[in-house]
Amino acid sequence: MTRGCSPRSAVRSSNASSAHVFVDDLAAPALDEGDRHHLGRALRLRPGEPVTASDGAGRWRSCVWSGDGLEAVGAAAGPEPAPRPTVTVAFALTKGERPEWVVQKLTEAGVDRIVPFVAARSVVRWEPDKAARNAERLRAVARAAAMQCRRVWLPSVEEVVPFSAAAALPGAVLAEAGGERPGLGRPTVLVGPEGGWSDEERACGLPSVSLGPAIYRAETAAVAAGVLLTALREGLVT
Repeated sequence: MTRGCSPRSAVRSSNASSAHVFVDDLAAPALDEGDRHHLGRALRLRPGEPVTASDGAGRWRSCVWSGDGLEAVGAAAGPEPAPRPTVTVAFALTKGERPEWVVQKLTEAGVDRIVPFVAARSVVRWEPDKAARNAERLRAVARAAAMQCRRVWLPSVEEVVPFSAAAALPGAVLAEAGGERPGLGRPTVLVGPEGGWSDEERACGLPSVSLGPAIYRAETAAVAAGVLLTALREGLVT
């Protein structure tokens, strides 16, 4: 399995071959039906194989698969410090299953907060009922991705918001060709739709940052922003 999911965790360094799950209570780590099926049927774990369980807020403990659930081993560890600064990527809604792909990859990259929003030139606009259902779906995607890369901090996936709310996030910048280099001093990047920013959005007063010389698809730009910021935070690039 390729390494690189951030934030760094003792879960990966001490038990890298384990499956990883999230549970509500580390004192009595119970699995929901979906996770039980994943471990027993999809991963085909054998009784006694190691599994790590996390509460999604920095704490975790070693367990073993019993054949039907988890048996705790030793005491819970952590909490591991939350990564700082908090890295946020806000992205304009895109068509089809692309938002799910964006959330999956941003979670794998180690982004802490993910905010879908509606821009002036967004083609996709979710009605309230659909927005609530889709937000839950995106959180499920983030949870599964965090299990895959063994994060101990679950990212926050927020409800879809208007551009004005995304622009008001602390440390916000617009992703825009010709902008400055991204940096951790402003760790919230807003990525617009395929049609680009409107004149009003460009005039909102936020500085702009460049994600590179290429013209990306909207979903690719969102992932590029997340990878750049988390790589800066990890000290992998300067």
